[in-house]
Amino acid sequence: MANARIYRPANNIMQSGKARMLTWILEFEPGEAKTVDPLMGWTGSGDTRGQVRMTFDTREEAVGYAQRAGLDAVVIEPNEPHLIKRDYAERFAYNRVR
Repeated sequence: MANARIYRPANNIMQSGKARMLTWILEFEPGEAKTVDPLMGWTGSGDTRGQVRMTFDTREEAVGYAQRAGLDAVVIEPNEPHLIKRDYAERFAYNRVR
């Protein structure tokens, strides 16, 4: 079982910028289950690695760090958007399928 995952975050649907899509993130899997505090009702855990989130410029840097640190990391490949390039005039074509 992997104790870390490496992935590239998805694009925010509310914004068109692609700045955060270029970085790769290494996150640790939770080491123990979260528990509910009986007094306050807050959820918590003694596992502090769940709070760590490392960013890398390339996939190779993230995989290299995981290998040097002795982590069994799983790389999750990103889903690339498939854009269909069309002309503006095609929106008003007579034979357009609606």
